[in-house]
Amino acid sequence: MPEKKAQQRKESLNQAEGRKEGDQEIARQAKMEKLAQEKIELFPHKVKTTHTAFEVTEGFSSSSKEDLEKKKVRVILAGRVMSIRGMGRATFLHIADSRSRIQAYLKEDKVGKKNYKLFSLIDIGDFVSVEGALFKTRTGELTVFVDSYTFLAKCLHPLPEKWHGLQNVELRYRKRYLDLIMNPAERDVFRLRSAMISHIRKFFDNKGYIEVETPMMHSIPGGALARPFKTFHNALGIDLYLRIAPELYLKRLIVGGFEKVYEINRNFRNEGISSEHNPEFTMLEFYEAYSDYNDMMELTEELIHDLSLSLLGTEKIAFMGKKISVKRPWKRIKFKEALVYYSGLAPGRFDDRSGTIELASTLAPDKKAPSYGKALDIIFDKYVKQNLVQPTFVIDFPKEVSPLAKALKGNPDETERFELVMGGMEIANAFSELSDPLEQRRRFEQQAEARKKGDEDAHLVDTDYIHALEYGLPPTGGEGIGIDRLVMIFANRKSIRDVILFPLLRPKKE
Repeated sequence: MPEKKAQQRKESLNQAEGRKEGDQEIARQAKMEKLAQEKIELFPHKVKTTHTAFEVTEGFSSSSKEDLEKKKVRVILAGRVMSIRGMGRATFLHIADSRSRIQAYLKEDKVGKKNYKLFSLIDIGDFVSVEGALFKTRTGELTVFVDSYTFLAKCLHPLPEKWHGLQNVELRYRKRYLDLIMNPAERDVFRLRSAMISHIRKFFDNKGYIEVETPMMHSIPGGALARPFKTFHNALGIDLYLRIAPELYLKRLIVGGFEKVYEINRNFRNEGISSEHNPEFTMLEFYEAYSDYNDMMELTEELIHDLSLSLLGTEKIAFMGKKISVKRPWKRIKFKEALVYYSGLAPGRFDDRSGTIELASTLAPDKKAPSYGKALDIIFDKYVKQNLVQPTFVIDFPKEVSPLAKALKGNPDETERFELVMGGMEIANAFSELSDPLEQRRRFEQQAEARKKGDEDAHLVDTDYIHALEYGLPPTGGEGIGIDRLVMIFANRKSIRDVILFPLLRPKKE
């Protein structure tokens, strides 16, 4: 009975809150209608401004009261009203733009009785522009003494309660616009992301790379071991796949004579959603002729170290309560050595091939028995990565899970491949690219056989790519870096959804 009464109280409270919000929406709509009756333009085409709130606060916060009075600095700025505090014939409000907020002060005898009365039709959340002189209040707060204001847009819904922002995580992802309004620090995450991508472009441009664009719809999915999204082209009458990686097209460009190429691209993989995975994500991929995976490691160290100093001003990045040092050089460890050292399993355990496969099948999402090489990779993902917080190059992966990488000299079962692991996550994957067309065909055919046996992530045979290799691919190093995960580390966020503006979510039932 107590549980039933509690549920009834909860339902009653929800209904009351719904009525309350509905009442506010009705009141806001009525205010907009009154503005229209007063011949106020409801949807103006543009507004003239002289400054942003950020420019004003950055430029004049340190000015003294006397200095502001002497200079008589006038501004016109626009933004969203985030607070209103009326005091009879005077009103204080805060206006926010994308980077800052500033206080404004309206006085009835300054703006006029009619305009002051009309201001009562402005709600928190509305957009306005204000014009006036800067001054400082008795408490020292920089403020615009408003001569005139202009209505710019009505917010027809009440904003979330101001003291707690927007706390519901799922609602923040579904309605990112509300998240950005109520949690200004979230905007900084995406400014950081933008700055990172801009800096990456400058880094590669300065090294003589050229940025390219390759197809996002492929007739044969390839370039990574992953399940694709499938679509259909009506005019051509063929199935197409959203790309899982641009790798094979970028290497075609190396064949064609471009020696250094990069692409910042969107990839799509039909996989599960987790704190590290979103089906649509951003990758940096780059390829350089006459290099190998050792050169890629050097370049990766330089890039991320440079990003850390430029964007964060430090070699030590705070991430999930730990400090990640990007000071060079970084640790390198062989794949099998990492398995033995970090997995917590007995060293001899991996000599038992059937036992290894059996263990991996219990860890695999589909619970199917994988091949031995893939079993090692599954165990690595489950037990090793989480222990690698500091930047670590795990090198020389099994050939079976590296169908596009050159075999390691002196050990044909392993490849010149590395994964960079930081903060317990895979950040990058790179190879000395396989350039032998006959060997590449054999690898593709092995993958095709694995696919027939139920491995949906396996490659198909891409005969056009093999044909391109037959024209000659010089020694080449290539790499992909996950931009989203790198931003997670730089922004100290535990979920990939925190660094993607509009992550994929299950449709909400109405």
